[in-house]
Amino acid sequence: MTQSPSAARSSSPSAISPIPYQPGHETVRKDEAEAIRTLQHAFAGMANDVAEAKGHAYRAVHAKGHAILRGTLTVLDGLPAHYAQGVFARAGSYPVLLRWSSPPAEKLSDAVSTPRAVAFKVLGVPGERLDPARPGQSQDFLMVNAPAFALPDPQRLLPATSLLAASTERFEAGKKLASAVLRTVEGAVEALGGMSVKLKGIGGEPQRHPLGETYFTQTPFLYGQYMAKFSLAPVSASLLALRGAPLDNGDDAQRDALRAHFAEQGGEWELRVQLCTDLEKMPVEDASVAWPEELSPYVAVARLRVDPQPSWDPVASPKLEDETAFDPWNCVAAHRPLGAINRARREVMAVSREVRTGFNRCPIHEPAS
Repeated sequence: MTQSPSAARSSSPSAISPIPYQPGHETVRKDEAEAIRTLQHAFAGMANDVAEAKGHAYRAVHAKGHAILRGTLTVLDGLPAHYAQGVFARAGSYPVLLRWSSPPAEKLSDAVSTPRAVAFKVLGVPGERLDPARPGQSQDFLMVNAPAFALPDPQRLLPATSLLAASTERFEAGKKLASAVLRTVEGAVEALGGMSVKLKGIGGEPQRHPLGETYFTQTPFLYGQYMAKFSLAPVSASLLALRGAPLDNGDDAQRDALRAHFAEQGGEWELRVQLCTDLEKMPVEDASVAWPEELSPYVAVARLRVDPQPSWDPVASPKLEDETAFDPWNCVAAHRPLGAINRARREVMAVSREVRTGFNRCPIHEPAS
């Protein structure tokens, strides 16, 4: 069991002592490269299976988009030194492009309830690029509504990926039935004070409004000279009112709910940072461990605002989805992804982009503003 996402909270910077990053904090196992190659093949296969079945290529993960929105991220002024790092070293405002989505590689009915996810690009950020060859000046964040990843590393991810690949574009009616059962089980688990990331990942995600959720990177990143995880937590009244709000089992329940909200209301979130203070209890290489908040609380470093706007256009939004990619490795050097799961994502996401670009004959590019 992992800590409930609702436990994430804003806190004044406390007298913590974050650990400076050293290369030795990351360790690459001998079998990691082979595991990542196997994952690349599996996810490319899923993306190709969907492309052949649908006549169009989608993302190898989080294929189904629910909303694409524009917003503004404002870095807070007066942050303590260990929080004033990288993009957050000085106060300022940046345009943001956001995408709400759900896994897996196929566009399932929302009756198959899987984790909620949000990805966003902070555009025009200053700082040395991790990869100077990549165009644009954006910093990407990818988040899911659970504080830890379901599995610790690429090696442990292989069996689950094999099962997922075997069922891609198959058995949707069975997936709907299984999801309903799993949601009942997950509800019982949460009633006892827990949460099962694994149950949620295979269809047991409670049917709740995506705007009431708190989102997490789950994996660690450089934070200037330190190491950190990020979260995005709703703080405006319009969003807090949606915490735990139920959704129906409609095929596009999330898209409909997001469209209805942003047609009339906006929202504000805090972007929060949790600094690593204990390498044993807050491991870099095991993504399945939620870092204890009693050791290091999530602290707000920026505010994200989205005004009312159309959240999904049947013509423009799919086109923008085809042209855009969100990748945590599209970043400044000060916020490089850390750990084995992030190293796997770098390679798997590259293959996904290749499949999409080749099949759709639509180049992926960074938005200019």
